[in-house]
Amino acid sequence: MTSAVVDDDLLRDPALYFNRELSQLDFNFRVLAQAQDEAVPLLERLRYLCISCTNLDEFFEIRAGTLQHAQELGLAAGPDGLVPAATLGRIHDRAAELVAQQYRCWNDVLRPALSDAGIRVLHRDAWTPAQTDWLRGHFRDEILPVLSPLGLDPAHPFPKILNKSLNIVVMLEGIDAFGRAGHLAIVRAPRSLPRIIQLPEQVSGGPSDFVFLSAVLSAFVDELFPGMRVKGAYQFRVTRNSELLVDEEEVENLALALKDELLGRGYMRAVRLEIAEQCPPDIVDMLLENFQLDENAVYRINGPVNLNRVIQVYDLVRRPDLKFPPFTPRIPAGVDAMFDTVAAHDMVLHHPFDSFTPVLELLRQAAEDPHVLAIKQTLYRAGKDSPIVEHLIQAARNGKDVTVVVELRARFDEEANLGLADRLQAAGVQVVYGVVGYKTHAKMLLIVRREGTKLRRYVHLGTGNYHSGTARAYTDIGLLTADADIGHDVHLIFQQISGLAPSLELRRMLQAPFTLHSGMLMRIEREARNAKAGLPARIVAKMNALNEPQVIRALYRASQAGVRIDLIVRGACSLRPGVPGVSENIRVRSIVGRFLEHSRVYWFANGGEPELFCGSADWLERNLLRRVETGFAILDPRVAARIQSEALDNYLADNVNAWELDADGSYTRLHPAEGEPAHSAQMRLLGRICG
Repeated sequence: MTSAVVDDDLLRDPALYFNRELSQLDFNFRVLAQAQDEAVPLLERLRYLCISCTNLDEFFEIRAGTLQHAQELGLAAGPDGLVPAATLGRIHDRAAELVAQQYRCWNDVLRPALSDAGIRVLHRDAWTPAQTDWLRGHFRDEILPVLSPLGLDPAHPFPKILNKSLNIVVMLEGIDAFGRAGHLAIVRAPRSLPRIIQLPEQVSGGPSDFVFLSAVLSAFVDELFPGMRVKGAYQFRVTRNSELLVDEEEVENLALALKDELLGRGYMRAVRLEIAEQCPPDIVDMLLENFQLDENAVYRINGPVNLNRVIQVYDLVRRPDLKFPPFTPRIPAGVDAMFDTVAAHDMVLHHPFDSFTPVLELLRQAAEDPHVLAIKQTLYRAGKDSPIVEHLIQAARNGKDVTVVVELRARFDEEANLGLADRLQAAGVQVVYGVVGYKTHAKMLLIVRREGTKLRRYVHLGTGNYHSGTARAYTDIGLLTADADIGHDVHLIFQQISGLAPSLELRRMLQAPFTLHSGMLMRIEREARNAKAGLPARIVAKMNALNEPQVIRALYRASQAGVRIDLIVRGACSLRPGVPGVSENIRVRSIVGRFLEHSRVYWFANGGEPELFCGSADWLERNLLRRVETGFAILDPRVAARIQSEALDNYLADNVNAWELDADGSYTRLHPAEGEPAHSAQMRLLGRICG
């Protein structure tokens, strides 16, 4: 259906844009729905609950913290028309709803179900005398010696409270040894203490009985204040802004500046206070005043304030019957001779269904191959004890010229990446910290090998990180190729990053912040022209998030021209689908399943000669305009057909884990129609690829 074209200025109407932060919050409701789904194995449901809690923590640390800063600077409203203060108010209401659902899920659904399955997380009032005696002894032997309670008086001001740490505020009555009247004290739980304590089977009577550290602290806190009476003990936890603000253009050494900034990250500006729901109002007011927070920053909690720590139960309990069945990723043929295999044809890897082994093997073989002269790689997140890093170090020791672009500003991996950079440099690797003002988020590996009288380039490009762990938990696309044009482009991009080269003319790739944004806009606009001309016109794109206003307006115009557009957007989506005359040709769906959807794929009908790109970038302002990213064309028709089938068509057919975005901003979970077979995209790939 072709709609009447609406004036472009009208496409800037705030009513056509969802708020990015609120849309991101909504994603966590979809994650939480997995915890409430009885079709999901019980311990996996517990894991989804913890993921939703951890995601909410990070949301406050980064998104809410950034908004708070924007409010203080008086920044203007975004495309949705909401100023930062209004957004923060709506965040509180929506987050409070999410928190209430999380604790109802825990208290009323998962905790009882776990107990029925023989996995008990015991309430304090359910402890038997034997359990209480053991826990008291454990408290005295293992916990009390590392606690340092602090009474609040003029000589003992309110202590510094570490980001997301567990704390107890204690109301006291009586006189201490120095004649001081008791009032309030703070007990901080050191990070060294496990937040979940497993009871010995001989004491508890069961193999899988646990208690929260917070419950133990509350039960025996009186032993910290002999001679005084504890009138009340209330858990609390404060979340702080964790976005590091380093003015890169004003520092001489980014690594040293980041090290200094990291020292204070745990004590930055507070953004949220979680407190036991029965805590008296005057105590809450005192905490809010101390942390300089408004009333809309407090969340009263019906349970442990650090609920996400119950993930330890998932890790400790050996009950495969309550978890997803294990799978073995496919290892493609030809891995033992990667250079021959990739020279013969392009290889696509669809993780986690395909193993990450070919990437590791290519790098390992390159490190040992006497014909390999140079290796260049970007590292954004590598993970602990990464085999990638070991291969790079071995390559340098074997005399290869190794250059690694380490992104020091990878959020929450800054400290790990600083240590990684030091290790690589100590081994003789040339380390580059990227480009001032632009995070290097591209995923690229380039190997230069002498073959006869010529040099040949071998390349790996990916949508995900060089991290063996996430390759088993995230869906991502990787391309291994010896195509000369792509090798040429990757070579130039590395030169630009490391050598401050001028802007480039690439043959087969698009690059942010230069050509990726304009390249996507051009292709969307081309589809609109083709639709008007009666040529085949369609767009299918898969990504993690979408908020870039120019891209959204281009999609609206394409929809008005009659282009059918399918968007698979896992998380935040600012585009409003289904608006008559604007976006009725756009459908948006989100897939939430066993694996985190992370691949970025963009397909354009192009008048009957389809183009398919994969890339490292979502259609976000930061990715398209303020980062170093890549979009790479899939040139081999066989590879393109596989990606289209597995990563696009397959996901558009999902009627089990798919949620459709409605015009009012709500998401509706899809179910098979009567007589229609169930289709889970991820399970289909597990069955097809992993067997």
